[in-house]
Amino acid sequence: MKENYHKIMLEEISKINYENKRPRLLLHSCCAPCSSYVLKFLSQYFHIEVLFFNPNIYPESEYIRRLEEQIRLIKEMGFYYNVVGTEHESQLFYDAVKGYEKMGEGSERCYHCYELRLDRAAEYAKANDFDYFTTTLTISPMKNAAKLNEIGLELENKYNVKFLNSDFKKNNGYKCSVDLSKEYSLYRQSYCGCIFSQLEYMDRIKNSQ
Repeated sequence: MKENYHKIMLEEISKINYENKRPRLLLHSCCAPCSSYVLKFLSQYFHIEVLFFNPNIYPESEYIRRLEEQIRLIKEMGFYYNVVGTEHESQLFYDAVKGYEKMGEGSERCYHCYELRLDRAAEYAKANDFDYFTTTLTISPMKNAAKLNEIGLELENKYNVKFLNSDFKKNNGYKCSVDLSKEYSLYRQSYCGCIFSQLEYMDRIKNSQ
């Protein structure tokens, strides 16, 4: 039986006592479009800091463009959240996926990429006394939400900081992110981020002609 991660998230949120102050949540964000709905939703319940740790993004100009869009979106949505972890540490990605380069999108290559980024999020959350950490990645229909939650829970145990289960695409979350992207005129990338997904995208375009 498949886990309903959206339901699990709502149940966790319902347990939070807001009498004192909102809990602090570190949100790993992959890009502005994916974060749009997630920020809108989670801001009702948490004080958020955004971690833009995405060493997979290629080339560097693409990384800078996505980072700038992330910062712009937060400001234009009226939030005052810090964006941290913005150094483009691309070699970490290549080391993490070594031996898996020829595997397609959605394969073990992606799982190693998930783990790399979520591990940094959990490590940062622990070091900076956050109550929770989570990721925008589960909003994408192209991402394996079950695997992302599995990794998140493993890291929760490793770092002793709570992982907020999620499947943000549920309850029209993905549709809302598309609508918000149009509302804020966000740059929506044509490939996931890494050079391998870029090449795979170019091959699909070529083969469809």
